[in-house]
Amino acid sequence: MIIVQIKDNESVDRALKRFKKKFERTGVLKELRRRTFFQKPSITQRKQKQKAVYKLATYGQANNE
Repeated sequence: MIIVQIKDNESVDRALKRFKKKFERTGVLKELRRRTFFQKPSITQRKQKQKAVYKLATYGQANNE
């Protein structure tokens, strides 16, 4: 459970902003979206490999130059 202590003379908007940041960092919403549909493990592995190849092609070349 996320707890946000409101400090003295702090506006509700500021406290709400801190709450939203904490909530985003927990990854709850991201996990919920990931679980909304089933994805075969082979597709997950394929996407991970494609992502790795992309990163290597994009960022790997900069290190070699």
